[in-house]
Formats: sequence, structure tokens, C-alpha cells
Amino acid sequence: MNRPTIRKGLLDLVFSGAYMKRWNDKLRPLQLVEVDKQSHKMIVAWLLFTLNSRGLDDGARLALGEQVVEGGMYDYLFRLVITDIKPPVFYQIKANPEHYEKLSGWVLKTLRPLLAPMGEEFNRRMSEWLAVPEDSTLARRILTSAHLYASYSEFKLIKGLNPSGYDMDEIERSFLDRLEALQDVVGVSELLAGLRDEADAGAMARLAALCGHLRFQQRWSQTPRVPETTVLGHVFLVAAYAWLFSLEIGACRARRQNNFFAGLFHDLPELLTRDIISPVKKSAPEIAGLIHEYEDKELERQVLQPLRSGGYEDIAARLEYYLGKEIGSEFAACVMRGGKVQKVGSEELSRRFNADGFDPKDGELLKMCDSVAAFIEAYAAIKNGISADQLHQAVWRLRGLYSETSEIAGVQVGALLADFD
Repeated sequence: MNRPTIRKGLLDLVFSGAYMKRWNDKLRPLQLVEVDKQSHKMIVAWLLFTLNSRGLDDGARLALGEQVVEGGMYDYLFRLVITDIKPPVFYQIKANPEHYEKLSGWVLKTLRPLLAPMGEEFNRRMSEWLAVPEDSTLARRILTSAHLYASYSEFKLIKGLNPSGYDMDEIERSFLDRLEALQDVVGVSELLAGLRDEADAGAMARLAALCGHLRFQQRWSQTPRVPETTVLGHVFLVAAYAWLFSLEIGACRARRQNNFFAGLFHDLPELLTRDIISPVKKSAPEIAGLIHEYEDKELERQVLQPLRSGGYEDIAARLEYYLGKEIGSEFAACVMRGGKVQKVGSEELSRRFNADGFDPKDGELLKMCDSVAAFIEAYAAIKNGISADQLHQAVWRLRGLYSETSEIAGVQVGALLADFD
């Protein structure tokens, strides 16, 4: 079977969610865009997946994780095409099998040219996922719960600015009713309690809410850009690219899931330090060391310790694994051997440890995806008419970096960036 091939068009498609405005018929205190919402959704989906996979054997847990990540990505691609359809209209279409089949068929036809390089298996699985509109499996119910939570979190931001009335009341009641119907999904009850009253939120719900605050932190804060991207949107881009490239290089299930989730959380410390730009971090070893020390201290105090105290040791431990706490960097490759985290080289990981039993996580691949996302953010702004020196310098620097080291973890990234004219 031919492996998927990642091309410029697909990377651009994933990035296009940064242009798509949400709640654009309401007064908003800040820009709300699709890529940010999808990021928050998948962070919450990971929390629910972790809770609902407790007690499952490794095979069942990996199968559930695969459905959550795949389904989330398929839903996002679907949403990129139909995003201008208002939710009440979409739900009516979804309730009519004949109408939903026509809509999903049109979406797949629209996406076909961009998704063709991904291969027949990818497109078959996506078609099968979109063919079932009901929340008939645990993975689908997790994703629907996460979608509703992320959307309601946005609604709470705009609620006070918009005139009260049947429209706003109806929207809020719909969110709450649908979330209440999903309380069989472990964790949803706690999320609901936190949405209703922050004082009632447990450690998991507080983390879910806190991650949503990453939408308030602008990337490239001193540089004008179109579109502007937030830290929340950026981490989703990194996660999505990591998953796509993991498919391209034939990563095992555990590895591609770990790469996706590690991408989602790689900037979690920026909740505590803001988005410190790379030149500052690299200006002097002592400054980089101080920043890293502060990030570790605050992450432990504000995130990891409350999770452990609240009964979520498994979530805290997994975040530490994704963030590379035991090996010194989120951008270092690692595996689990004998119950311990072991740092390995990128080539060694691919050659010896590309198997679910080692729970592998890439480092260089994740760093490359972080750079690719930054490259596309800068490139898009330049193409949209912004000529800031910082943007041109970033594009030039990243092109040069990957022309010298053209292959990373099996990905021909130099050739891929060359496609951006």
C-alpha cells in the first residue's frame, strides 16, 4: 500500500481555518476563528479520552485514541468546507439522512483534489467516518462533548456583549441540553459544573478552561500579520501537521497519536509565561535557562500539582511525557522501556522503536512541524500584502535551515517548503 504524501495544498488547507471567523453574526470582544475552536476542542477531547480509557487494555486504548484523533481531523476538514452554514441549519440537515448524505458527498468531492495524495485508505476512512452522522460510538460522543464544550466556552465570551433575547437564550439552552445528554461520557459532568460555576470546577475542568485562554495570546505580537494567529491556533496546526507527517512516514499508532497530542500541548507553558519569541530565548544561554526554570516551576505549581491532588495523576503523567520533562525537552524523541522514559535519536526511533509497545514520541519531527507552522504563518502574511522585515527574515531563515537539512525524520521538508513560491 502506498503511503500518504503531504503536499503544499494540504498544509494550506489545514492553515485556512485561521481565516474562518466564528460567531460572525454576533458582537465579539476578539476575533474567534475556526482553528482556535478546533484546538480547544481537541485538547478537551484528549482529556476525555484519557479519562474514558482508564481500565482499557493497550489495544482498546490505542483503538479509541485513533478514532478520536482521526475523527477530529476528519471533522475539521469537513468543517473547513461547510463552516458558513449556521449550526441550527446544519443540525437540521444532519437529522435528515438523505440531505446529510448529499452534503457530505459534496464536501468529499470538494476536498478530493487536495486529499488525493493522501491515498485511497485515508480517503476511504474519511468517507466512512462522515457517512455516520449519529454519535453512535464512544469516540464520537467524546468529540461531540468536546465540540460543545469548546463552542460554549466561546459563547460565554460573547454572551454579555449581545442583547439578551430568545436567540441568545435558545443558543445557551441548546448547548447545556446537549451536554447534559452526554453525561455518560466520563468527565462531561465535571466540565458542565465548571461551565456553570468556575468555583465548582475540579482540576481537570480548570485545565480545560485554562487552555482556552491561549486564544488571548497573539503569535508574533510585535509584527502586523493577516491573518493573525494565536498560540491556541498554532498548537493545533503543529498537532495536525505532526499527525499528517506521521502518516506519511508510516509511524505506528502510538507514535502518531503521541505526536498529535504532544503538538497540542507543546506550548502549554506559555499559559504561564506568554509567547516569548525565539530571538529572546536564544539571546543568551542564561536567559534561556531562566525562562525554562520559571516555566517548569509554574507548570508544576499551576497545572501538574493540582491535577495530581485532584485525582488526575494519569493526566499529569501524560502531560509530563508529552512535554519531555524527564528528558529535558519536548523536542527530543523518546520511548518507554521497562517502565522508564528513555531519550533516543530520531533515526534510532524510526529504525528500532516504531512499535506501539515502546509508546514512541518524535522530537525532531515535532520541532519541524513547529517551524513549518511558523513558516506558513509568515508566508501567508507576506502573500496577503504585509511586508514586515520580521516576516521576510523568518521565511528566509526557515528556508535556509531546511535546505541545509532537507530531511527530518523521513520527511523531505526542504522540498516541501520549496513549493511555497
